Amino acid sequence: MSNFTHSLGIAASGMEAQAMRLRHVSENIANADTPGYHRKITSFKSVVERGETTGEVRLGDVKLDPRELARILDPGHPMADENGYYDGSNVDLVVEIADAREAQRSYEANLRMFDQARQMSQSLLDLLRR
Repeated sequence: MSNFTHSLGIAASGMEAQAMRLRHVSENIANADTPGYHRKITSFKSVVERGETTGEVRLGDVKLDPRELARILDPGHPMADENGYYDGSNVDLVVEIADAREAQRSYEANLRMFDQARQMSQSLLDLLRR
């Protein structure tokens, strides 16, 4: 049974990591029009216990995208400089939507793996009860 619980733990960690990634992607989309906003970039790291990888993943450090902010010409904007420009954000909505779709699909794959391991575990218990 420990292999089944280990499989459940791996799938659950993947779902949790993808849910957090989707949260950061959502924040990026929500702040796409916020002046001075830097896109958040997420990464994953393997969980290591007693010097060995467990197969589980966690969300790594969240970093800000170092790309330059878009310069927007709008002389009437309250944040505009003497030339009429202000710093926009460096969020690309096409990239964010693609990242959101990838996170969603990865979450669904982990959910299917979790459900499959749960069903196999239940089938084994049913066989042992007979």
